[in-house]
Amino acid sequence: MVEKRITIDPVTRLEGHAKIDIILDENNKAKNAYLQVVELRGFETFCKGRPVEEMPRITQRICGVCPSAHHMASTRALDAVFNADVPSAVHKVRELYYAAHQVHSHIAHFYALGGPDFVLGPDAEPLTRNVLGVIDTVGVDIGKAVIGARAKAQDIQRILGGKPTHSVAGLPGGWSRALKEEERDQVLQWGHELVEFSIFSIDEIFKSVVLDNPDYVDLILNGPYYHETYHGGLVDENNQMNFYNGKMRIVDPDGKEFAKFEYADYREHIAEHTEEWSMLKFPYLKKQGWKGFDVQGKEGSIFRVAPLSRLNVTEGMPTPEAHERYKIMYETLTGDASGKVMVQHTLAFHWARLIELLYASERIVELAQDSEITSTKLRGQLRDPTEGVGFVEAPRGTLIHHYKTDEDGMVEMANLIVATAHNNASMNIDVANAARAFITDGKPTHGFLNRVEMAFRAYDPCLGCATHTLPGSMPLEVNIFDKDRNKTWTGNQNIE
Repeated sequence: MVEKRITIDPVTRLEGHAKIDIILDENNKAKNAYLQVVELRGFETFCKGRPVEEMPRITQRICGVCPSAHHMASTRALDAVFNADVPSAVHKVRELYYAAHQVHSHIAHFYALGGPDFVLGPDAEPLTRNVLGVIDTVGVDIGKAVIGARAKAQDIQRILGGKPTHSVAGLPGGWSRALKEEERDQVLQWGHELVEFSIFSIDEIFKSVVLDNPDYVDLILNGPYYHETYHGGLVDENNQMNFYNGKMRIVDPDGKEFAKFEYADYREHIAEHTEEWSMLKFPYLKKQGWKGFDVQGKEGSIFRVAPLSRLNVTEGMPTPEAHERYKIMYETLTGDASGKVMVQHTLAFHWARLIELLYASERIVELAQDSEITSTKLRGQLRDPTEGVGFVEAPRGTLIHHYKTDEDGMVEMANLIVATAHNNASMNIDVANAARAFITDGKPTHGFLNRVEMAFRAYDPCLGCATHTLPGSMPLEVNIFDKDRNKTWTGNQNIE
């Protein structure tokens, strides 16, 4: 019997290339689905032999959406490679730059990538279900405010990083650009304006479009976008959120701490599994062992990262306005404003992302007012290069850079584990659950197929970042068509 399937190719509104294969049973109901990553970028391989200090400029070219995350994770790894004494002012300037990156990325995802599913609705025509459709619905003035807010965040990155996209400021143990007093005043003004915009996005846009719509609330709470996992993210000494620094904390589905570790110890806690049908690996909790996709919850080994996971591992938000919205979200979704009851509803990633947007904006204001933020002492002492690991919280979750060098500082090994990889197993589980819920007759509508895509879109995946390894061979699919464009033959071959 020939297996029947529906293929969504390409999937939409994400960075990178992937497809979804939905397998149908004999009754034309979806029995399984796979999110297949079909592209490859071999950064881990061609970084070998490069001077390690070039890595912050090289690795950010993996992606045009989150280059600042790679720039910062790489710079943090260089601190460890050179066992650098990093001045406190350096950490503050870097964190200010990085908070601005979180702001511009979260705005882009909510309004341009995730927003069309809610503002226009999952059943809207594909040609209108995009950022232009969002602006047409919410109004040109709000559209201008969105573009303006993102531009302010980009300008903060330009001032501190040298460029708004591919920055040049990260150095081992330091930062190349000091913030001038007049620039600090401008950044502070923009920070206050971004706080106002973030509050508007949560209290006005998200509330009116999503929370005041019973159908959307029901989809979040009772739809197929739910499964129980562990969650991970960086926290400070108070177990509160920190995008730039801290320890990795993992909590179990009941909210109890499962692990908490330093960057250099990540291999004791995280391992990677492979499947032949995807170019993207599947990280899992090493102590649990790989249990597959069907074993979930506390007995499983799957963990998630990104905004919702960061809220699940934090014990309250570090800034006041964000903390108030944090309590509202948990009270609404769990009945407990303390955040001690885990939120496992995947579509809540969008709500969590807006709370993080507000936190990052408030953090810009805090750091711009810090007395050290205009310091020119931005370079620490370095030692002979060896090996080092750097973590940051990318907008999409925990990002790991790990380098090993020879005695001359040339890269011998580079390992990158990105947020989308951490979430790979969960994205496949959510895609399969959504397919089973919405595809029951083998003839799905555009709206039902879009609901399947919504299962991964909530994670804001970045597949170009994720497929970074070069295993030595890659599959090549050959299709032959006749003169009328009818496919006459398909074959696969491994190209060494």
